Amino acid sequence: MKTAQLLNYARDQWTPGDAASLVELPSAIDGSPVALTGSGGLDFGGMARFARETGGPALRAMTFHQRARMLKALGLAILARKEELYELNYATGATRKDGWIDIEGGAGTLLSFSSKGRRELPDAQVLLDGPVEPLSKSPHFIGQHVYTPLQGVAVHINAFNFPVWGMLEKLAPTILAGVPAIVKPASATAWLCEAAFRVMIEAGVLPPGAVQLVVGGVGDLFDHLTGQDVVSFTGSAATALKLRTHPVIQRESVKFIAEQDSLNASLLGPDAAPGTLEFDLFVAEVVNEMTVKAGQKCTAIRRAMVPTPFLDAAEQAIAARLAALPVGDPRDKGTGMGALVSQAQRDSVREAIAAITAAGARVAAGDPEGRIGPDGGAFMAPVLLRADDPWACAAAHDVEPFGPVATLMPYADLADAVSLANRGMGSLALSLFTNSGEAAREFVAGAGAFHGRMLVIDRTNGKDSTGHGSPLPVLVHGGPGRAGGGEEMGGVRGVTHYMQRTALQGSPAMIAAITGQYIPGGPKHVIEAHPFRKRMSELHIGDTLRTRSRTVTIEDIEHFAHFTGDTFYAHMDEEAAKASPIFEGRVAHGYLILSFAAGLFVDPDPGPVLANTGLENLRFLTPLYPGDSMRVELTVRSKSLKSEETGVVRWAVEIFNQKDELVATYDLLTENVP
Repeated sequence: MKTAQLLNYARDQWTPGDAASLVELPSAIDGSPVALTGSGGLDFGGMARFARETGGPALRAMTFHQRARMLKALGLAILARKEELYELNYATGATRKDGWIDIEGGAGTLLSFSSKGRRELPDAQVLLDGPVEPLSKSPHFIGQHVYTPLQGVAVHINAFNFPVWGMLEKLAPTILAGVPAIVKPASATAWLCEAAFRVMIEAGVLPPGAVQLVVGGVGDLFDHLTGQDVVSFTGSAATALKLRTHPVIQRESVKFIAEQDSLNASLLGPDAAPGTLEFDLFVAEVVNEMTVKAGQKCTAIRRAMVPTPFLDAAEQAIAARLAALPVGDPRDKGTGMGALVSQAQRDSVREAIAAITAAGARVAAGDPEGRIGPDGGAFMAPVLLRADDPWACAAAHDVEPFGPVATLMPYADLADAVSLANRGMGSLALSLFTNSGEAAREFVAGAGAFHGRMLVIDRTNGKDSTGHGSPLPVLVHGGPGRAGGGEEMGGVRGVTHYMQRTALQGSPAMIAAITGQYIPGGPKHVIEAHPFRKRMSELHIGDTLRTRSRTVTIEDIEHFAHFTGDTFYAHMDEEAAKASPIFEGRVAHGYLILSFAAGLFVDPDPGPVLANTGLENLRFLTPLYPGDSMRVELTVRSKSLKSEETGVVRWAVEIFNQKDELVATYDLLTENVP
């Protein structure tokens, strides 16, 4: 591979680092030079200002949906040029399967956040957090929590093991939140990150200043951070501590999100004896987590725990699978595991193995010092360690060999297993293989506080599981204690990490004006033309249809009861209904009220409203008695564009009786022509 000098992307210009800062990056396969990287000479303060003054305002001017569509375009751009990235991927030591997780998994994360943004966030610039809080006896003074984008820059410091996914899983929620980012990849695999970054810039959808790239050290960047900025870090606990305690981070209360070292555990349940499907699934997962990315995953299984009677059988089964796994050139289709990222990383893993064996473990499979592949390569056989006395072998819980290594250990009972799992002092991921619901409940109750994600595998979901070590865009990625105490992704939860939550107090009208969304009690614009006859683009937030009234009779109630089979006493027995502490007599069914409401507001003809796709937040507030009347106010709450062909309108439905008391409220979702 031709040695190329990687470029920084600073203030919308591709910029080389000065010659004095350049570092040669070797191939993991044979040690030959792949690229030169460096960031000397960059004006880091200027980059931060450019992000805040140019990128931030441009992103904040967009709605969540506009930013979501931008993420989709970036994800599709990565997929369209994935083969270029796969070719660069091999020099990191990763197989194509490993690269699929990184490259296509990264693009998939962009697409997932794009979908989340369009489905779950409003086509607005402010995100509501929870319902309205009444603050006075009258309806004119309320509270509403909201999220708005931070007006700073997000500094993303990423690890070497996933140069594409690691960048994109941070960028997706950051951009969706409306915050610009400066990306700093680990140098060891920076050539792959730079190539993926270049694809996104060439897609031509990002506004100026939205993203910048540093392919070397960050210089004095931290000196220019403020309380509106965020640092999101993935890497070692030692580096996280150094960055977290930077004087500016401390003085300015800069938000710091860390995802760091983690001695993740996998547990074989007490019921999962050899011969059960759960035992086989456990063995396969341990081997998979040891060898995917050559074990260089922050979520990989480092501690494999089994009931004492199953220890020998587990060792033999894992060792047999490892022995059958071909280790070699990641470009070869038959290779089961490629190389570590560098010889330095391999040496670090060997030192960790030595520390764990010195503490009492032994090598059960694999030769940590064996030579594989070219002299300049970083190949190493996967190594299974065994600690017969896990409480005496402290290093097995304290030292992380960041490579193809796991330590097998026994536990006496479920309480012992919980204590051993928690001995790691916080992890990103834990898995439990059991077919016992009681064991799963007891284990999660005892261990949940120490682990960011917990995967329970049984015979029904083994084939469907995404695996112990697979962070997913819709689930949180992070963990307490040793894992860093941070949290990333998790769908909309990850977006809010780059936003400020503010408690608004005011009138419904003012809060509706601020948020650009209808708030109960806010202004309504009564319209004469039926809103179902309008395309979504012709509807405005607050547009309201007021229907005629309908009287509900005892005959209606009895007909509905016999027609549906719902003959609950409150609808059919006058004396029993009066005797209840809730009702004054027989009442209309809640579902009858909903059905009559639809009859009042639905326009029957084909048109811009294509389908009713559901209702949410249903509340019955006041009983409706025979002889009472009901009417509906149907108000446009929010709109979202699902695709070029369809959109979704969220309607606030309020049902009133003849006294103008609220009988029921809910949100109606309809699919509409844009």
